[in-house]
Amino acid sequence: MINEKISLKTWIDEATVRQVPLHTYLLERSSEELELSADAVLEQMAAMLQVMEESVAFGLTGVPSHSGLTGGAAKKLQAARQEAGYKNILGGVVNDAVAYAMAVGECNAAMGRIVAAPTAGASGVLPGVLLALKKHYALEPQQMAEALVVAGNIGLVIANRASLSGAMGGCQAECGSGAAMAAGAAVDVLGGTPEQVGHAVAMVFKNMLGLVCDPVAGLVEVPCIKRNGGAAAQALLAAELALAGITSFIPADEAIDAMKAVGDRLPCTLKETAEGGLAQTTTALAWAKAYFDADSKK
Repeated sequence: MINEKISLKTWIDEATVRQVPLHTYLLERSSEELELSADAVLEQMAAMLQVMEESVAFGLTGVPSHSGLTGGAAKKLQAARQEAGYKNILGGVVNDAVAYAMAVGECNAAMGRIVAAPTAGASGVLPGVLLALKKHYALEPQQMAEALVVAGNIGLVIANRASLSGAMGGCQAECGSGAAMAAGAAVDVLGGTPEQVGHAVAMVFKNMLGLVCDPVAGLVEVPCIKRNGGAAAQALLAAELALAGITSFIPADEAIDAMKAVGDRLPCTLKETAEGGLAQTTTALAWAKAYFDADSKK
């Protein structure tokens, strides 16, 4: 049926019956859908991963945004770890994932080149998680490419059943979706079962349900960049829980459907209009007025 929703459960069940990792099943499916060889699909994923790595490297230089509102946070977090006596509360993997995620957000705010994963506003979550795992678990290029296939297909399910747009569903649809994609990919690339991938996706949305989209002055900077870092941490939390055998009572497809239902009920003021949330705080309004006043005089 044309209007039939894509089901992550269906793919998970099929991979389970075939006794193959989810990335194996999804790579075959993607190859057929795109009418490309599996190698060609992986080459496309590798090209995207290269851009992600370059985006992180650029963001870690401390580049400021064009507005001057943000920049340097990712570099500062990485530098802090080198200081004597620094308390690394998050630990190496999460600390790196957060720093990398913010670095991509800062690259985006500085008009650098990124991969929308799934959107520009949530572009740092998936790279942050995958590149941190690459560093700490010595992942091979093919494993990284396969992980991106899993992430992309999870995003496809979310886009079909709900939305990836902050203007449609709030930031739960952007950073939340990015975190779900990252969590599922992380579980798969670390050897988790297809079923565990689904539990990780579901747990992300359970933890991020209702997240509003409230960019200060309408710019994808505050709170977006640090929110990418927070979403990366949520993704790794969900992956950790799933890999430990912890399950979600609510299945992934139903969690995605719930996200859509919540997004449909969010008022427009909380969906990328800068008319609610943090964008309407005293500090945010004062900065926005000064910024636009200065811009009008140029």
